[in-house]
Amino acid sequence: MSSSVESHQAKMIGELRVFIKKVLSDPTIAVKSVDIARKYKGQSDSDELIAREISASTTIRIPEAWSDADKMFLEILHEVLDDEDALY
Repeated sequence: MSSSVESHQAKMIGELRVFIKKVLSDPTIAVKSVDIARKYKGQSDSDELIAREISASTTIRIPEAWSDADKMFLEILHEVLDDEDALY
């Protein structure tokens, strides 16, 4: 593996570690994030709206220029909603 790939992976892992710590220290973040994602589900700019509201209402900060970890978090939120829909 090249050093740039390893560096990229290390950065992403670091971001995910910080995120997981925040979620574990404040369990309401997960619930708020899913509620926010549900609110904007199906809108054409849903990721942008979700990111803004999560940043404004929780300790999670999603900057305007999304990292791979930010994108992964938004993708996972959509997967949670898809799984939720599949249950009904």
